[in-house]
Amino acid sequence: MSRLIEVDRLSASYGKLTAVREVSLAVGHGQIVAIIGPNGAGKSTLLNAIMGAMPSAGIVRFRGRSLREYDVEERVELGMCLVPEKRELFGDMSVADNLLLGGFTRRRDRAGLRRSFETVYGLFPRLAERRAQHAGTLSGGERQMLALGRALMLEPKVLMLDEPSLGLAPLVVREILQSVAGLRDLGVSILLVEQNARAALKIADYGYVLEGGSIHLEGSGEELRENERVSATYLGTDS
Repeated sequence: MSRLIEVDRLSASYGKLTAVREVSLAVGHGQIVAIIGPNGAGKSTLLNAIMGAMPSAGIVRFRGRSLREYDVEERVELGMCLVPEKRELFGDMSVADNLLLGGFTRRRDRAGLRRSFETVYGLFPRLAERRAQHAGTLSGGERQMLALGRALMLEPKVLMLDEPSLGLAPLVVREILQSVAGLRDLGVSILLVEQNARAALKIADYGYVLEGGSIHLEGSGEELRENERVSATYLGTDS
């Protein structure tokens, strides 16, 4: 499978503290790649460094092109999008307006925006039902759907998701991650940081275990689910 994103020996620091140390990974076209690990392992920092949202050393390539000189906005234009852990919605604006803001850089492409609205509402029918409702009044699961939908308004090639299940009930987690798996069918590649390792590895084509800012283990989702150390440390009992 051809590689959409290649990360080669990427490091990122906060002052004198190195949070990510020489991490190398890849995301193929149409793949879901999961990054699991303990709190404080550097997972969110890694996504921000790949997105260009913080200084880093090493190389990030997108479709074979080095992104060393590309800022966040330029990476978005290439087709990269990050959905942060805090979702960062506008609570006093409607669902539809939040989605429209997500597609702001495409505002002159009216036909494309209509197509994106149809895609988002098809994937998340509840957002269509609540399109006039203020985002601040949505449930936690609906807010996460809106955060995903807003990112999809850009028609990204790769979507980086930071803890999409955070704070959600188990039934809602399954619904959200099923939706994430459905994005693969739309041709969107996914780089997924997820504390719920079992749920993430169930939908992942490939995965990495990040500990102390470094990759300690990698393999297919199935291989990592069956790995004794991963199972004992991160998976717990099946639910």
